[in-house]
Amino acid sequence: MTDVQLYTKLSGLPLNLKNEVADFIDFIKFKSTKESMKIKKRVAGQAKGLISMKGYFDDPIEGFNEYM
Repeated sequence: MTDVQLYTKLSGLPLNLKNEVADFIDFIKFKSTKESMKIKKRVAGQAKGLISMKGYFDDPIEGFNEYM
């Protein structure tokens, strides 16, 4: 169906039905964005092994000896 055909059908409707059509269009838009934004459940441990600490991480930093 082309936009012109859709507009022709819509223009023949009374005002109260045009409002219903407008509400339905808003609902369809909301539904399509809601489905694309579904939150996926997080899975624990997916980043395991990606981050590692160096062996010298806990060693004192030069220049801070007087504060320790």
